[in-house]
Amino acid sequence: MDSHQSLGQRIRWARMRKGLSQAQLALPELSDSYVSLIESGKRTPTPDVVRLLARKLGCSASYLSSGIDEATQERLQTTLDRADTALRNGRATEARDRFAELLADPALAALPESARRARWGHALALEAAGALDEALREFAALGSDLSLEYDTDEWIRVNVAAARCHREKGDLAESAAVAERAFARVTAKEGPWSDETVKLGGTLVGVYLERGDLVSARQLTDRLLDHAEATGSPAARMAAYWETALVAKHQGDFDTAATYGERALSLLGEAADLRDVSRLRREYATLMLLARPQDARRARDELERALHELTATGAADLDVAWCLTELARAELAMGEAQRAADRANEALNLLGNDPRPATAGALIALAEATLRLGHPDEAAATLERAMTCLREIGPSREAAQGWFRLAELLSDAGSPQQRADAYRRALACAGL
Repeated sequence: MDSHQSLGQRIRWARMRKGLSQAQLALPELSDSYVSLIESGKRTPTPDVVRLLARKLGCSASYLSSGIDEATQERLQTTLDRADTALRNGRATEARDRFAELLADPALAALPESARRARWGHALALEAAGALDEALREFAALGSDLSLEYDTDEWIRVNVAAARCHREKGDLAESAAVAERAFARVTAKEGPWSDETVKLGGTLVGVYLERGDLVSARQLTDRLLDHAEATGSPAARMAAYWETALVAKHQGDFDTAATYGERALSLLGEAADLRDVSRLRREYATLMLLARPQDARRARDELERALHELTATGAADLDVAWCLTELARAELAMGEAQRAADRANEALNLLGNDPRPATAGALIALAEATLRLGHPDEAAATLERAMTCLREIGPSREAAQGWFRLAELLSDAGSPQQRADAYRRALACAGL
């Protein structure tokens, strides 16, 4: 008996193996004629009937439906769970390989739900591993099997992922186009917005912010807030509050940003994914340092908690390094230069020498701490490393923020020419 047989054939084979007649299998819940119709393929039983027959035949309902024996199903499920765990914990390459192993197994085709999970996980793992073109092809294939009418939330999630991949590639125009097309189609439908619709809108806000379109971002967050408040859904309100906080941050309204960030954090709740909670907690603490530096101790407490959560969930080194850098900034705001230097060095040990915004941020924090400790030559050398890192990164919003911070420090540890150059680069990266 295998997955190439029909459901009716598998039921007949299992019945004969048990030595039961059709009447013995049917009674008292069913008629023998109905069992005969099922076995001949002339009737398709409901899931409840399949579960009933499985209990009587001493096998699982999924076995009758798929033809895959329990041992094989257990093996596939174990591999799927391990792949999911690897993906959640930031082990993208391991996750990609485990999902690929699953997709190559012919038995998986008989388990549609597991196959769907494996395809989705494989696409996410490719994205996490940096294989963005391959990930986009996978997301496109997933989307081709979905209907906006019948698979609305799943269809939205695929489009969010595609927009995110284009954004990660640096193609903001295509990212915006994907998100705008999807958002227009979803919101054209009558009725209240779902949580996923609000999240799709949040994705589009992120793209607008990335390309410096604050007007469109603000207009869209106003719509998201209205619809999220109308539905009352905590998930929708959390997403809308957070996007509103980010827009306020980019507009320089740090107090409003911190207020909405706090509201978003309060709605995540204990049942939310701990990694999402920790990342939002880190971002909220960053907003607090900008808006309310007098509350630096509270920001530090939030960051310490976020660091503990990130470590406990096996988060990626990049996430941990960002948290450590923000902790260094909190320590600086509290006048703890040595502790700030220690945190910045911890971040740099995780990041290595790759030129990226996180590395530049940690170097800038270390330079400021070193300067406060009374080592101007060491601080100047660290700032030079940060400038080299930012030059290699190229233009981006994160690079602009790094150049602005550098310019502020160079007034104490560098030459006027270096400071002026840093400001020029910051403005260029910001598109000004």
